[in-house]
Amino acid sequence: MNTKLIEEKIKEEPSFRIKQIRKLIYKDLIEDWDEATVLPLKLREELKKEFSLEIKHKIFEDNKTLKALIEFEDGAKIETVLMEHNDDRFTVCVSSQVGCPLGCLFCATGTSFKRNLTSFEIMEQILLFSRYLKKRNKKVTNIVFMGMGEPFLNYDNVINSIKMINSPEYFNIGSRKISISTAGIIEGIERFSNEDLQVNLSISLHAPNDELRSKLMPINKKYSVEKLLNSVDEYIKKTNRKVMFEYLMIKDENDSLKCAEELATLMKRPLVMVNLIVYNPTGKFKPSSEEATRKFKDYLEKKGVFTTQRYEFGRKIKAACGQLAACDTIES
Repeated sequence: MNTKLIEEKIKEEPSFRIKQIRKLIYKDLIEDWDEATVLPLKLREELKKEFSLEIKHKIFEDNKTLKALIEFEDGAKIETVLMEHNDDRFTVCVSSQVGCPLGCLFCATGTSFKRNLTSFEIMEQILLFSRYLKKRNKKVTNIVFMGMGEPFLNYDNVINSIKMINSPEYFNIGSRKISISTAGIIEGIERFSNEDLQVNLSISLHAPNDELRSKLMPINKKYSVEKLLNSVDEYIKKTNRKVMFEYLMIKDENDSLKCAEELATLMKRPLVMVNLIVYNPTGKFKPSSEEATRKFKDYLEKKGVFTTQRYEFGRKIKAACGQLAACDTIES
């Protein structure tokens, strides 16, 4: 729901109504205008007729992970994921596009692309899970732009949504608890380095050289590893902020010690870290073995590269990294 349209509708009302509306939707998390008892009855009835608060969705659950399939007014569908951590953090993995145009071979999302999401369609994903957590007296604490789509190919809507997510009038989630993951859109990295935002940046690298990365990620043919790393160096120089490089562990593709050696050489730069992610099967490839992953991680650490390994959420419900495809249907 686009609250800007609601605000346009009530522009003849007293100015404080806009703040009331924002509070009702994003703080009180109402799901029906009948709950908005601070508003005059006539206004509530008008809003109810014109602006539904319903978010059409279907939920899939796996232990501490929820995946939501959301369908928008034009029939476009996306998936978004809520992950519960042991330290009482609740992270929403949001989508920024309907599908993805990049066509990475290891990712189910990249098989089709329809359109960009608006800022409010991005916000709607967080709103849905905020309503769910309200019933448990919990709140969304972290946001990662790691769902469907390439955030920097929808730059303006993503940045506008971040500013709202961060605003006390909306979700009031701190900038440092928000992360953007990009496949390496250099123009986006350059623009992002000029934003006055303390938002975290992640780079989906997944290969230590052009030949392999171009095979796995066609975008590398436009933005080579060298160009990408140069843009990251400039970003770090400007912002003095750490950058995470994400690296999928794919059996017999990029998990050899030779790849680890090449990656360690690339990571000889300040303020970078590597996050290893065990590949989630989406068809063609297989995940690296635990032993191969351990040896890869040990080698990087031996060479002084700060390395973490991501715990995977929601593989059983196809909610893990690279598995979002929005193929299900929502019953009427």
